[in-house]
Amino acid sequence: MIKVKIFKESTDRIVGFEVAGHSGTAAHGQDIVCAGVSSLTQTALLGLGEHLHRDMDYSVASGKLKMQLKGAPDELTEAILQTMLLGLMEIAKLSPEGVRIQEQRR
Repeated sequence: MIKVKIFKESTDRIVGFEVAGHSGTAAHGQDIVCAGVSSLTQTALLGLGEHLHRDMDYSVASGKLKMQLKGAPDELTEAILQTMLLGLMEIAKLSPEGVRIQEQRR
């Protein structure tokens, strides 16, 4: 199962996320659930860094991705991260056995 943690601050804005695991819904290299989650989360990471030029701490490894904004979230970071979350929620609806999303306050 892919476990997604969304970290939010007191104002309800997203300040980071962590993704770990594999969905196990298909063979390695054939798993569209894993591919979808990876695409959404890595695209959000790229958008924050390359388009918005935001400072963040992140790490990427096989089956793991973690990102934490260094500065305060704003409307632009929220747009990217909420769009990522919407996509992840749709994947979780279609594959509840493959993806679990949890929100945590920081």
